[in-house]
Amino acid sequence: MNPEASSTKPPEERNLRSAPVLVTAPLVPQMAPEHPPRWDLMKRPGVGQVGRPVDLLTNHFKVSFPEIPDSFHYNVTITNTGRGSPDRRPVNNKGICRKIMEKVREMPEMNVKNFAYDGESNMFAMGRLNEPTMEFTVILHDLDGPRRLAGEGSSRDEELTKKMRVNRGKAFRVEITYAAKITMKSIVAVLRGEVSDHAQNALRVLDVILRQHAAKREAILVRQSIFDWKWADLVYLGRGVDGCPGYHISFKPTQGGLTLNMDTSMTALITPGPVLDFLLQNQDVNHRSNINWIKAKQILKGVRITTTHTGKDFKIFGLSDQICQDQRFSMKKRNGGNEDSEPQFFEITVFDYFRSKGRYLDKSADLPCLDVGRKNRPNYLPIELCKILPGQRYTKCLTTSQRQALLDKSRQTPPQRKQILLRAIENNKYDSDPVFEACNISIDKQLVPLRGRVLPAPELRWFGDRRDTPLNGRWNFNDKVMFEGATVSTWMIVNFSMPKFGNHEIRAMARQIEVCCNRRGMRMPRCSSIIEENPNNRYMKPAERVKTMEDLLKLEWEIPPQLIISLLPERKTCDLYAPWKAKLMYHGVVNQCMSPVKGKVMVNDQYLTNLAMKINAKLNGLNTVLNVEYEKRIPKISKIPTVIIGMDVSRGSPGNIHSPAVAAVVSSREWPLITKYRAFTRLQTPRSEIIEELYKQSFTPKGEERDMGIINEVLKDFYKSSRNESPKQMIIFRDGVSETQFGMVLDIELRAILKACHFLDNGFRPRVTLIVSQKNHHTKLFPRKEEGNVQPGTIVDSPICHPRNFDFYLCPHNGRIGTSKPTHYNVLLDENDFTLDEIQSLVHALSYVYQRSSATISSVAPINYAHLAASQVQQIMQSQERDGNVPNLPSMTQNIAHSMYFC
Repeated sequence: MNPEASSTKPPEERNLRSAPVLVTAPLVPQMAPEHPPRWDLMKRPGVGQVGRPVDLLTNHFKVSFPEIPDSFHYNVTITNTGRGSPDRRPVNNKGICRKIMEKVREMPEMNVKNFAYDGESNMFAMGRLNEPTMEFTVILHDLDGPRRLAGEGSSRDEELTKKMRVNRGKAFRVEITYAAKITMKSIVAVLRGEVSDHAQNALRVLDVILRQHAAKREAILVRQSIFDWKWADLVYLGRGVDGCPGYHISFKPTQGGLTLNMDTSMTALITPGPVLDFLLQNQDVNHRSNINWIKAKQILKGVRITTTHTGKDFKIFGLSDQICQDQRFSMKKRNGGNEDSEPQFFEITVFDYFRSKGRYLDKSADLPCLDVGRKNRPNYLPIELCKILPGQRYTKCLTTSQRQALLDKSRQTPPQRKQILLRAIENNKYDSDPVFEACNISIDKQLVPLRGRVLPAPELRWFGDRRDTPLNGRWNFNDKVMFEGATVSTWMIVNFSMPKFGNHEIRAMARQIEVCCNRRGMRMPRCSSIIEENPNNRYMKPAERVKTMEDLLKLEWEIPPQLIISLLPERKTCDLYAPWKAKLMYHGVVNQCMSPVKGKVMVNDQYLTNLAMKINAKLNGLNTVLNVEYEKRIPKISKIPTVIIGMDVSRGSPGNIHSPAVAAVVSSREWPLITKYRAFTRLQTPRSEIIEELYKQSFTPKGEERDMGIINEVLKDFYKSSRNESPKQMIIFRDGVSETQFGMVLDIELRAILKACHFLDNGFRPRVTLIVSQKNHHTKLFPRKEEGNVQPGTIVDSPICHPRNFDFYLCPHNGRIGTSKPTHYNVLLDENDFTLDEIQSLVHALSYVYQRSSATISSVAPINYAHLAASQVQQIMQSQERDGNVPNLPSMTQNIAHSMYFC
């Protein structure tokens, strides 16, 4: 960027120049573009010392390999060799490919028998093949070719084809070509703490061996998870979906050596049985006339079925355009043995065809048929003659109730989880696998023991110099007052739950809320009014209900109230939540939704206290603060202007790949506080992992350069709210990225952040500490002697962490249900020179400043706030899409934008 352009910036940006800045490194924008700066991942500075030692176990199993031989990577191409163009295509079915490669393994020409094949195009051999390129012809007799039934040929043709295929089988051509040598000893280099570009390929070889071992049992493979559906105890999740327990499994290089990380997992399967029964369950309807066939087509495509009248298996391509009794196809007449005569065809409906075969269709005559053919070559089957085969994943988006059921069924207590894992490692018999034997790999069958620490809980502060230290990750508001209670000028209640709650009950509840908020330190007057929805409006679309209520409110208020408490008929699943929240944002009204459990409008004190905490946070109050924060004793933060940033990306629902992703960045304000945050959101490319608009160059109509990115707004907000101080330090928490994306976070996102800093002031370069927070991992911690979960504050930075990189596992919360999951923190960069104990203590303390609850959370508050902001915007966009509108960011007034509206 041209430094001279700074003279054309708006006055607000020029004023920031007067703030004191600290130049600690060369400025990114001034670097030559062809030599961009690069940051290496930070090396571990040691292990922490703060905290009380504790003995633990983890779900890792030690892997021994005295000497591991190199492997050889080969590309595999499998094609059909049948006559005719349709049969010359590559074979993509992983199950068939694996059967073919097992045949290749048995051939005498294959000099290396110990190899691992991934079911696609990669083979890793534990020795070099005789030739760089080898070809094989494999014949499988247990495969059926393209099946013909209604719509393709006569029954005589079908019988002749069947006999020919039984006699000759089906032929495939296999070509194996040398690709590369993989140095397996690179794993040893990584375990010594060295940086190796080849270690990931070596670990991939071991993971492919694991998957091949499971595939021989016909297990379902989902990335690095394995589901033995034939032997598993399936649980019903509702709407035609079963939950299948399994386990995640992968090799991990750690300080203590190579380990096998294993954890329980669960996936969703389609409930086997009649297709018609599945559709009724899936759509929650009681009669086939109520089935939505557009949705049915989306759900059924690709599902494998078997027919009840022939026992043949097919894959569903789609549905017929017409119902069974009207859908016609061309059928060839028999020529009476005269092969010289011209073949003749006639039209017949699917219904009449099956009736001529003695199949009377009493359920599906008026329903579409299943198309089990190919494009432009349909093959129709009546839906009542088809059953869904077992062992098929349900890949569509789960409903809220299904997700909750999946979560509930997959929970185990720590003792249960340990027993499941120990039983699985014993039953899998990895030591007897010939490929593992060829690699000299042995896997221990006991959980890895380790020594962790329990960090002390930070002291919290309330109003009136009241201080207390949380016990077991929790605290209460008994005899305590919020540190900074907000003042509510006017508020009202909007009731969407009629006739669930009556007017008298709601008035009593309003009084409860008022009393609780005032007792906790807020200043709240009586509820000004209660607006109730007409019960008949319940049958309107959500957008129509919201518009009707908006019109009713406009008649009630001259000036919008400061706060509206909205009573919704359902918790979590209510379709009114997103459009109603967006509408109140537009009017600048703070909204707090509630739906008392089980329809009880008279709620307990804990419920009301949690409600008051959310309201206070949204109105820019503070429930509690850290005592070291109040006393300005946080190392390197309280004395130096520091902005704490949390970043996350919500990629929308799995079933909609075209919906824009939502990037959310929250930043601390009013330094030296670290408990108040503001959110900034942007739409970006669907499914995008990297935040795209941290820096966004644009030009005014006069050609003046400007930055419309998120970090520009973050810096301005910090400057305004922190007595005209610009941040000299940045502590950035990034959520939702994997280890393979660390480089992109440094090279793309960090560079954009520094470019935005430079744009505001030529020479402005805050020092950065960048930490990635990961919840999507599979490491669990267990007390070695006790039966429950690990204690809140449990931290582990040895021996199951990375051999070189700076990472640690922290479990700050008190897990009451299931097994606690620690958060995995990776410190990518630290220019602020924190000590290891200072970083770990800061991360631990930031788990105590979450303003929505009176308990610690599993990760730092900025990350959770960013997740809340992104998911709320994503919900609003999804409601816009359901109403037929183009999804966009919700419009909000300045008072909402500057508040913690996401709490």
